[in-house]
This record gives sequence, structure tokens and C-alpha cells, in this order.
Amino acid sequence: MIHTSNISYLRSKLILILFLLFGSVSISSAQDLKKVMDLSHRWKFSIGDKQEWANPEFNDSDWEWIDVPSAWENKGFHGYDGFAWYRTTFSARQLPDRQALYLQLGYIDDVHEVFVNGVRIGLSGKFPPRFSTAYNVFRSYKLPPDLLQETNTIAVRVYDDGGEGGIVHGNLGVMMDVDAVPLDIDLSGSWKFKTGQYAHESIDQIESWDDIIVPGNWEDQGYKNYDGYACYALEFKLEEEFVKDRMVLVLGKIDDIDQVFVNGVLVGQSGEFKPQTVRDRSNSWQQLRGYYLPTNLLSASEKNTIVVRVYDATLGGGIYSGSIGLISQDHYIQYWNKRRNK
Repeated sequence: MIHTSNISYLRSKLILILFLLFGSVSISSAQDLKKVMDLSHRWKFSIGDKQEWANPEFNDSDWEWIDVPSAWENKGFHGYDGFAWYRTTFSARQLPDRQALYLQLGYIDDVHEVFVNGVRIGLSGKFPPRFSTAYNVFRSYKLPPDLLQETNTIAVRVYDDGGEGGIVHGNLGVMMDVDAVPLDIDLSGSWKFKTGQYAHESIDQIESWDDIIVPGNWEDQGYKNYDGYACYALEFKLEEEFVKDRMVLVLGKIDDIDQVFVNGVLVGQSGEFKPQTVRDRSNSWQQLRGYYLPTNLLSASEKNTIVVRVYDATLGGGIYSGSIGLISQDHYIQYWNKRRNK
């Protein structure tokens, strides 16, 4: 059950948190992405749908070649609606070290999910039978650093319901976030998710919740036109060295307001957690979240749990952009000092 112990400690840190969090917004409110690898070239392609095609060991030598980006109707598959897969590889030796990297795939019609080395890192829309298109969403997905190998395989599963289909257009490539927070522990990727004002009360049933990619708007992941309350949750293990250090939980940008618990303890929120706050602070969705954690809160012997309650008033919702993870307090202060000195 979530409780609110250590609130006095948290209040003592509130001024510092607000200074670092809200005072930093004027420096930059958007990601500064720089292309470090171009992926606009010929990819392997096959119509059909088999989950084994996500496996980097799968032999795709007898697949078609197709230019990407371009609708598959323009490349010999006119009139085809349904499932198809794309595959390509890239070398990590060409990428910068210790940088926040994103896989940018432009616009994909209608629904897709993306795998790197067999691990799903992103999705947009909903596949049948709960079909929901995301053809007009520009997609960029965080590349988890521990996932990359010397040679890496990208596999994109696509479903087209009608009209043009496939990776249709956009600037494809591996991008570097120049201003990303240099996390000590990256927690982006697959989280658990449930809609409803009281979703957090069923945290003991987390395995039955939906999967969602963080960061990313929930509207783009099958919750189209949903406004209101929802809850994210993540369980993770931690090495002893990080338990002993003072850590900051970085949650990127959240639309519109949030309330965050770690191991049942309230560690911060973007104003009072009620709809009125959105009206009073209409720019809350643009503000970077960084919450200081009390000492001895994290555990190395047991799983740690993050619960993020979100209220969205309109349009896009959820943990939608930015760095997601843990960073030491010293590294976090160094990061903001560097940003302010630019």
C-alpha cells in the first residue's frame, strides 16, 4: 500500500527540486537531436507475419529488397493491405560512446512495433483485433545502451489497414540527443500501464496491467483520445553502489501533471495532483521532471518499484519525452551547471 512517510524530508528538498526542475525550463524545452547514422537505404522486406522475424539470428537472405522510406505500394506491392516486416542491420562502431541515442523511423502506416536485437523498443497504434491507426505519428524511440552490440538488427513489424502502407516517409536514422541527462541507470523501455484514477491501488496486480513504452504518448500506443487519470509502474533491481549514493529520479516530460512514488514513498509531484493544477500551471507539460530520492530508500536486495500517477487534461498524455532513469545527485548538479554555462 502506498504511504507518505518521509514527507518532512521531501518538503525540505522542495525548494531545491523546484529550482532545478522549473528553473531549468528556460534553458531548453525540447530535445536537440543530431543525426549520427543515416538509415534511409534499402532494407529487407517480406509480407506476412511471423514473430521469429524479430530474431536477429533469422536468415532473411531470400527476402525482397525495398527502398526505405517509401510506401510499399510504390515498390511492387500495389493493393496489399495486411502485415509485413522490414529488417536491416547497423554497426555500433559508427556510433558515439556514452550518448543518448534514438532510433528515428519517420511515419509508418498504420500500426507498427520495433525490435532491436530481438527486444521490442517501441510501438505505435494497436494491431487487430483492437485496431487503432497511428499513421500520422512521427516516431523516434530510445535505444537502450545495454542492448547494443557490435552488429545490431532492426526489425519493424507493420500492419496496414488500407491505402498506403509501410515506412512511408520521414528522416530515418540513429539520432543523438545532445542535451540528454547523462543517466547512471537507464529505465526507459517497457513499463506497466493502467488507466483510471485509482489504478495505483491495484499495484499488487501489476502483471495484469498493459505494457507501454516509456517515453511515448499513450495516445500513440492504443489509448487514442484518452484524457484523464492513468498510472505507470516499473519494477527493477539495483546494484549496491547506487543504493549507497544519493540519487535523482529523472522522468523526462509528462503531460500534464504527475505524482511519483518509489517503494511506496511519495518522492515528488508537479503541484497538487488535481485537475485545477493543470489550469493554474498550463505549461507543466513542458517541464523536465527530476525528483531527489531520500537516502536508504532504494534496495539492492529486493526489487524496487516506481509508480507514476498521471493526469492529462487534453491532447497528448503520459510520460512522453526525454531521459528516463536514475542519476547521482553530484552528476545531476554537474549536468545542470554545464547547461546553464552554455
